[in-house]
Amino acid sequence: MVEMKYVPTICPYCGTGCGLNLVVVDEKVVGVEPLKRHPVNEGKLCPKGVFAHEFIHREDRLTKPLIKETNGEFREAEWDEALDLVASKLGEIKANNPDDIGFLACARSPNENIYITQKFARKVIGTHNVDHCARICHGPTVAGLARTFGSGAMTNDFISIESADVIFIIGSNNVEAHPLFGRRVMRAKKNGAKIIVADPRYTPTAKLADMYIEFRSGRDVPLINAMMKIIIDNDLQDDEFIKNRTKNYQRLKETVAKYDLDYVAELAETDPKKIEEAALMYAKADKAAIVYSLGITEHRHGADNVMANANLAMLTGNIGKVGSGVNPLRGQNNVQGACDMGALPTDYPGYQKVVSGQATKVVEENWTCTLDGCAPGLTVVEMIHAAADGNLKAMYITGEDPVLSDPDTNHVIEAMENLEFLVVQDIFMSETARYADVVFPAAGWGEQEGTFTNGERRVQLVRKAVNPPGEAKVDWEIMKEIAVRMGAESEQFTYKNAEEIFDEMRKITPQYRGMDRKRLERPEALHWPCPDESHPGQGLMHIDSFAHPDGLGVFEPADYIGPSELPDEEYPLVLTTTRTLFHYHASMTRRCKTLDKELPTGYVEINDKDAKKLGIINREKVKVRSRRGEIEIPARVTPDIMEGEVNIPMHFFECAANFLTTSRELDPKSKMAELKVCAVDVEKME
Repeated sequence: MVEMKYVPTICPYCGTGCGLNLVVVDEKVVGVEPLKRHPVNEGKLCPKGVFAHEFIHREDRLTKPLIKETNGEFREAEWDEALDLVASKLGEIKANNPDDIGFLACARSPNENIYITQKFARKVIGTHNVDHCARICHGPTVAGLARTFGSGAMTNDFISIESADVIFIIGSNNVEAHPLFGRRVMRAKKNGAKIIVADPRYTPTAKLADMYIEFRSGRDVPLINAMMKIIIDNDLQDDEFIKNRTKNYQRLKETVAKYDLDYVAELAETDPKKIEEAALMYAKADKAAIVYSLGITEHRHGADNVMANANLAMLTGNIGKVGSGVNPLRGQNNVQGACDMGALPTDYPGYQKVVSGQATKVVEENWTCTLDGCAPGLTVVEMIHAAADGNLKAMYITGEDPVLSDPDTNHVIEAMENLEFLVVQDIFMSETARYADVVFPAAGWGEQEGTFTNGERRVQLVRKAVNPPGEAKVDWEIMKEIAVRMGAESEQFTYKNAEEIFDEMRKITPQYRGMDRKRLERPEALHWPCPDESHPGQGLMHIDSFAHPDGLGVFEPADYIGPSELPDEEYPLVLTTTRTLFHYHASMTRRCKTLDKELPTGYVEINDKDAKKLGIINREKVKVRSRRGEIEIPARVTPDIMEGEVNIPMHFFECAANFLTTSRELDPKSKMAELKVCAVDVEKME
């Protein structure tokens, strides 16, 4: 007799957090059905969600621990041998210096796994060297919004966007990268909202716009500063909001006064009339919302870009009300949760600073331990540099693939090869896992319980539908085994299930304190902040006050510093990178046969005028070079990208954009690398 069941859970891809059912027949996931009543997606899914099940039972899943022999080949090992080896090697390195070890948590994994990763790093090893991929996607959001609003998260819930009168979208192609949020933008347009899109590419999102502003990559700060100058010059600022809710306005006013419209238009290579019209349209709206994503954050001035957007919203009083706000769209399903859980070298769970003695005391009391030192640890990019320089001895990487996703791939490979010991915990043999000394097979999506936190701060249950393959284990179970072997107090790692971990986590995380599994069982789940068990959760933030101690928002004016690398005679084009509709990070979507068939490899978008000058025709293979490397890749000739710019999707290792990007100059406020702008040359191949 065939047994079929539907298991409700949350999509494992972008930060929208759509609800779906896994269709299970005889203990195999055979399909996906959208959850009709789910408040985020309302019974709709994008192609990635529809075919998400196709990677779960792949034959190339990791099923047993692997240990690399001296000849460089992996062999299968029993769990005890692999766990003992990892515990012994980490113990040896820790004995010399705990800060010789670095950890990467997995933003695709449930909160409970991430919480244990940072707890293991801090309590068992004794280091704050713990980070995750937000560092190279939304680290500037956390840093920039924390400085301006006091909280580094999206200010409004998703449904709020449908009530906007004007939506200013910059650095976000949400129709492809966050399609179910893009659907809400389309609804807003039907409701009468005017859409402004600023982007170097005429994206599917830009094609929805009432106004499209084409501008050169990396000129976001001067563009937004010019808009604010126009608003102030026309006396359209919200004086009452500025007086009662903010501080530092005079310094903002002095800074933006320098950004003359004609100067900015020339610098950004854009139409000054469009900048002026966009500024007036935004300022005159009763409810105006800002939407951005990686096009804003992935710069060496990413935090400045974020703060410029925050300044624009506060200048016009567009904070704390429905249809307004600053709305960063998170790239991965649980990147918000990974930040919340303290997978950051500067923060404990709940954004409590490691430099704060009071925060450390709270954590120590709950973990019954003493934490050595309170200096922040290394970020992921700093760990890579330290490993390459011989100053980091070991890394423990769960579910991240820095060889594919981090800038300057050749440098990342150099770093991985230079480590004394590398542990990777994953569901497939990733590009990074190939360099590991030990690879642990992890349980994946649909194979474990826990919670994801989406981009609007909605904490949602993910449920187990089937058992993991072979001998694969849940991340927190693996780390629990190593912790015990390394002498951690047994009572600190005796969890029986994910719910026990969540209950411990919420005790030290103010934003989650009022949540429990029973309350999360509801389809709408709960938004944080949820400070106590009587609190309904809060989709809209900063209604009456900001999250700073004095309740005031802080204008943080930013000046233009520009990209770290500009085109020159040898490298005359600007490279930017993007996501596509059919792919996420490669290890999952490229193993979904339907999605892989739709887009089997990468391409470089090049303006038709640039292509004509170079003699390049559509679909022919070309060579793209930068100062760090080169790739061969098919050309996609199109008028939908600005002349002088090229664009490469980030998903495909055989023609990976990150062989070209740079990691040497970092944003001083967030340690973000310059992923969105570098100088390249495109050559026709013989």
